[in-house]
Amino acid sequence: APGVFQLASLLVELDSSDEASQILCADALYQMGRGEEAHKVLALALSRNPQRAPVLARLALLQLKRGFVYDGNQLLKRVIRTGDSSCLLPILDIFQAEDRKLLQSHCRWRALAILKG
Repeated sequence: APGVFQLASLLVELDSSDEASQILCADALYQMGRGEEAHKVLALALSRNPQRAPVLARLALLQLKRGFVYDGNQLLKRVIRTGDSSCLLPILDIFQAEDRKLLQSHCRWRALAILKG
């Protein structure tokens, strides 16, 4: 992850508007346990393009991990509204096992609440 972070940081310096580099940078930060910094990078990417599902999904996980359930729910709703939930599967490969379980159980709980409602 540190090498990926260095490469991604260099790519962001070369082109600060390159969303793929920002996502790569955020993923590396996440892998290194630097969630707050990853959140800042993703928030910046989201400010430039507020409907990007890969960015929204990553931010949702970080919000859930921080205990901000409402914010995480809102971000997941935005992912669903974009119609591009296909970004969730590759992101699960990046998440640590405990975070995958957190996201999966949260989504399951919300789905059950919706069905009961």
